[in-house]
Amino acid sequence: MNTIKLTATAESVEQARDLLNAGVDTLYIGEGEYGLRLPHDFTWDEIREMTELAHATGATVTVAVNALMHPEKMATITKYLDFLQAIKVNHITVGDAGVIFVLERDHYKLPYIYDASTMVTSSRQINFWGQQGAIGAVLSRELPKAELTKMADNLVIFGEILVYGATIIHQSLRPLLENYYNFIKTDEKKSRERNLFLSEPKDDKTHYSIYEDSHGTHIFASDDVNMMTELADLTDLGYTHWKLDGIYTSGENFVKIATLFVQAKKLLENGEFTIHHAHIFDEEIRRLHPTERTLGYGFYDLEPDEIN
Repeated sequence: MNTIKLTATAESVEQARDLLNAGVDTLYIGEGEYGLRLPHDFTWDEIREMTELAHATGATVTVAVNALMHPEKMATITKYLDFLQAIKVNHITVGDAGVIFVLERDHYKLPYIYDASTMVTSSRQINFWGQQGAIGAVLSRELPKAELTKMADNLVIFGEILVYGATIIHQSLRPLLENYYNFIKTDEKKSRERNLFLSEPKDDKTHYSIYEDSHGTHIFASDDVNMMTELADLTDLGYTHWKLDGIYTSGENFVKIATLFVQAKKLLENGEFTIHHAHIFDEEIRRLHPTERTLGYGFYDLEPDEIN
């Protein structure tokens, strides 16, 4: 059995400490200028503190540098990369080819994971970035099991898969909420904390979370993902880099959910994970998950032809 690596977002230094104590392998953190869709935008001092915390426990840190970099951001990116290298973060996520160019040009010792969000859908694309130096890739959340199965044997670098949390399905650089508010002549908050959502006129069960920040507008799938009952199959396929995203699950409950995935990981690594464990853990996750949000398998159990 291959070793499983469990990555979790963090919303505070205190939660990061709790997640490390729970047994997660990697903290996923960042700040608002260069990172996308984080539960919290940390200061540089906080990023340094959490990196030191992680390293003291033998864990690692991945920092989000996955924003689309406009010229004004590219003008300042080297200062941030210098800082991340100086504090010895273990990896960064990158989706902009301009940042990859800077990493190579200036010989940074910052291993990167390719993260172009919904566009990472084929082994050919992932392997191309592996040839350019990426150590892994964040798989699109819109890949069904049939596509993941075909992809598994062809990957030359690892593919990170979301096993819990919200699924991003669209990002627009345009301020869609601001434009809408201007159209209806109202002044409302556009941040994630506002808990805004879209619903299709003919399907009131749809609940597409939406918010706007300096990177544009972000829209999420109706169901959050919970792959606890599918972990054995994913591991058999070779997907052993798991991601827990707490952008819409906060506080102690997220730590408890992470603890359940740590337990599942250890049982799988020891060949002791059973369907009974999976269902017990699954029920507990559903109890801890925010009551206003639904859970499902995302695109995993869809046929490829069903995905438009």
